[in-house]
Amino acid sequence: MSAKEEIDFLSNKIIGAAIEVHRLLGPGLLESAYEECMSRELELRGIKVKRQVMLPIEYKGIKIDSAYRLDLIIEDCIILELKSVSAIEPIHESQLLTYLKLTKLWLGLVINFNVPLLKDGIKRIVNGQTL
Repeated sequence: MSAKEEIDFLSNKIIGAAIEVHRLLGPGLLESAYEECMSRELELRGIKVKRQVMLPIEYKGIKIDSAYRLDLIIEDCIILELKSVSAIEPIHESQLLTYLKLTKLWLGLVINFNVPLLKDGIKRIVNGQTL
């Protein structure tokens, strides 16, 4: 299996976990609640999760350590940006693409739990680099 196929397979497992969280909790909670439950669900499925990962940036030669925090990094290869908003906006997609570029990761998912059907709250964002 190629690296891209492995990442695609993992993203399907992540989406399955998100569907389970959404099925049990429904919409309307805070992002922090979904983050906690997603982390637990992924761990129960044997998937390695890192929460609130610091993403330092460099600006004109100065490293800024606490610039950003990534919601979740899955298996060191997929970024999850969790939302509980009325709709995923273009800025959410741009934010995740910037995170992908800064980390040099290939795939990210914006998952908005504040929707009646979770499939309507998932956006897949791919960094332009090839695997």
